[in-house]
Amino acid sequence: MNYQISPLGVVIAAAFAIAMGSLLWWMLKLPPYIPAAAAKARRGVGALRNILVPTVGLPCSERGIEMACRLGQEQKATIHLIYVIEVSRTLPLDAPMPEIEPIAKDALKRAEEIVTLRGLTPVSEIRRARIAGEEIIRVAKDIEADIIVMGIRTSISMTEHIIGRTSEIVMRRAPCEVLIDKLPGE
Repeated sequence: MNYQISPLGVVIAAAFAIAMGSLLWWMLKLPPYIPAAAAKARRGVGALRNILVPTVGLPCSERGIEMACRLGQEQKATIHLIYVIEVSRTLPLDAPMPEIEPIAKDALKRAEEIVTLRGLTPVSEIRRARIAGEEIIRVAKDIEADIIVMGIRTSISMTEHIIGRTSEIVMRRAPCEVLIDKLPGE
């Protein structure tokens, strides 16, 4: 048998050998060591797709919306904005509340503007409930929220708890991570 070596065959064989060698090197190369806690945190922050932000239209709530936008910017997360109208137990849940409904609509409109300016998709909704914190938790479960971001007030009266009833309910019972943002006190 007489084998002939052609230049084209040599080039193809070399290209094949280099490709296979690169593939094997890539497959067998160990990734850099990352501590387990850091890897878990990196994976957790990288997975933010649905961010829930309750708002009441105050500057502290709007700051929470801005923080949610920064968290979801890289992943192009959907920002779910809700305004929960707390209805007294003496009224039916669907009772007209002409003094609160325009405030809720205005707060959600401003919140949507913040989210849109950051290039993200806002989904907003006004909800009614007896206890706002429980409704926030219900919405978080319904939309499968990855995180709830809440801004809380800086000033409190002597009769109020430090973080407020709604924030406390959400922190204790949320089905996902909760991020509380508070401006520095005066």
